[in-house]
Amino acid sequence: MKICCIGAGYVGGPTMAMIALKAPDVEVRVVDMNAARIAAWSSATLPIYEPGLDEVVRKTRGRNLHFSTDVKGAIEAADIVFVAVNTPTKSYGVGAGRAADLRFIESVARTIAECANGPKIIVEKSTIPVKTAETIKDILAANGRGIKFQVLSNPEFLAEGTAIADLLNPDRVLIGGERTPEGAAAMAALADIYARWVPRDRIITTNLWSSELSKLVANAFLAQRISSINSISALCEATGADVDEVANAIGRDSRIGPKFLKASVGFGGSCFQKDILNLVYLCEHFGLPEVAGFWEGVVKMNEWQKHRFTARIVKALYNSVADKKIAVLGFAFKKDTNDTRESAAIAVCRDLIAEQARVTVYDPKVPEDEIRRDVLGKDGANPLLSVASSGYDAAVGAHALVIATEWDEFKALDFERIYGVMSKPAFVFDGRNILDLQKLRAIGFRAAGIGK
Repeated sequence: MKICCIGAGYVGGPTMAMIALKAPDVEVRVVDMNAARIAAWSSATLPIYEPGLDEVVRKTRGRNLHFSTDVKGAIEAADIVFVAVNTPTKSYGVGAGRAADLRFIESVARTIAECANGPKIIVEKSTIPVKTAETIKDILAANGRGIKFQVLSNPEFLAEGTAIADLLNPDRVLIGGERTPEGAAAMAALADIYARWVPRDRIITTNLWSSELSKLVANAFLAQRISSINSISALCEATGADVDEVANAIGRDSRIGPKFLKASVGFGGSCFQKDILNLVYLCEHFGLPEVAGFWEGVVKMNEWQKHRFTARIVKALYNSVADKKIAVLGFAFKKDTNDTRESAAIAVCRDLIAEQARVTVYDPKVPEDEIRRDVLGKDGANPLLSVASSGYDAAVGAHALVIATEWDEFKALDFERIYGVMSKPAFVFDGRNILDLQKLRAIGFRAAGIGK
């Protein structure tokens, strides 16, 4: 069995590394047109940070896991072709700001049709809108050489920061295909690969459209829970309730459960907002404006939460942060990843800079050039933004300390030392509710959290 994966990003790289680890007799080739990215996967410093990923790649790379820019050769040799390219939100034309941009999916389909030398199983791994398989099938069928393809949907359900654990022990593996003998055989072939380490009862098979929609709906439900508790955090601040206590109380209800009830400055990442906006667009397309409005509210609440957090900082600092130094700790959208896509820290930094604050950022995994590019754009030049090499350096002379990412190292900081080097009164705004506010207040800080 030979597998190739087109796309060496956050999904393709880790997923293929795990398949290579658990199925040592299967040859796995990850291909990408980005030569620098492929070179990084073949080096000692991988292009993405994910706990445990280095070890999996080291065990498999050069054995049955290979990285290459030879897309044509990989497709020709493969029995199964995974498609794991980016599907960003459209920034132009019809559906701009909501619909998924499928240009890369279409390009890959055309490349497969051009390069394939025999029957292949094509697996959608990218997050895509419902009915994308129709586009892929149509392009493949029009290749003019009579080659037969089976298109499957196999969405990923990885959480960045825990991707390796999620791959090792998934809640479920979802495979969607056509309800034909050929479709059933293709689904069985893919299921057999996952069954090397995933119990059969966790491998779910559905029709194509159910599988494609399930990924969008899963992310929408998770994001909706975050926006729900964040909306309550605002009410808690207004009434004197504690959002963590409220979340604990309602999470004890077995019908609700405790997960994704952690109030914060807002959710980020490559999937939640993109997938909800895609869902909104689909609902509008199919004439369901009320459904679209419901899900759009989840995104609006998330954006409001980010700006509300910054407004609270400005209000606490006597309604002006102009020329005041604000130390922002954390820039990745969540801990244990270097991914900054849609990170709440970006909005916080931009809002503070718009108020003429001097913003100093520290993140243990995100490099300075990426921080500057995300906040300031391609130019990356603004004297109001600086990047520190540690949390302690960032705090020197700061009027306020802002926790924007829940990195474990921030909980271990010596806050008495930090208090000593900050301007007074010294403020702490915990956007992730990871610090003990009472202890901070005992030191002398004026400390506030989300929903407290």
